[in-house]
Amino acid sequence: MHGWVANTDFDWYQFLAGQGTIDEVNFWQPSGGHQSFRAIQPGEPFFFRLKSPRNAIAGFGFFARHVQAVRCSFAWAAFGVMNGAPDIETMRRRIERYRAPGSVRVGGDHEVGCLMISTPVFFPPERWIAQPADWQQNIVQGKTYDLALGEGRRIWEACQQSGQLAEWLRRPQANDDDVPRYGEPQLVQPRLGQGSFRIAVSDAYGKACAITNEHSLPVLEAAHIQPYGKDGPHEVSNGLLLRSDIHRLFDDGWVTVTPDLHFVVSRRLREEFDNGKTYYALDGNKIRLPRDPLDHPMPAFLQWHNEVAFRC
Repeated sequence: MHGWVANTDFDWYQFLAGQGTIDEVNFWQPSGGHQSFRAIQPGEPFFFRLKSPRNAIAGFGFFARHVQAVRCSFAWAAFGVMNGAPDIETMRRRIERYRAPGSVRVGGDHEVGCLMISTPVFFPPERWIAQPADWQQNIVQGKTYDLALGEGRRIWEACQQSGQLAEWLRRPQANDDDVPRYGEPQLVQPRLGQGSFRIAVSDAYGKACAITNEHSLPVLEAAHIQPYGKDGPHEVSNGLLLRSDIHRLFDDGWVTVTPDLHFVVSRRLREEFDNGKTYYALDGNKIRLPRDPLDHPMPAFLQWHNEVAFRC
């Protein structure tokens, strides 16, 4: 197993370290990105390295997903203070601090890359871990380390010994299948939080409604097929990107998507409201699917919605 040691903004770290226990953060990339992040796999550790003069590992989390280009306003709507700032204006100023002068967008709604980190922990200064002995100060973003050898192993074992990993293991969402055991680097199944779910579903569907192909992002919403409050997970396979009106109808059971991926409108919408022409025109259409088959709606979740939520 490998881990990524990432250069980390101190203000970002300091703000989030004061938030208590949190389930996800957005480790944003100020210049956006046109390449997928492939340094580590989902579920591998992501270490927060503070730059000079601190030169220390100040915490870690588990890499969940990367989205290459997200407007600052959308990242804020999804993650809020889990972007590592008290408000969107502070976040924008920090982004601009790292961007080249000629790339500062008028109005400040810059595109950033989103590295979504699950179950982060932040060490107090007395528990900071010395940075890798072979670290070069000209490293701009970060570096991958083998956690079974040398400096990678030292850092990973120090994280486990810090007591912070034990705190993570005590969190209610951990279970025996996910637990990283001391001395045995292994993948952890990263859980998306609500913010990551929203960004990931939007990206998976190419920022277009699965039913209407609407591309106006302000009216698009990430819908859970099986609601989170009814044991549905924050997973892209349990999500659909829907126009806001269709999302509401879907949540209330007036429309559904069948396990064979067709949009269906309940006859009761016409019977009870004497309306719905806009939606009946879409009835029977096959939905638009994500590019990656792993992100396609899981039939079991669709079956749940058809059997439990849909008003036949």
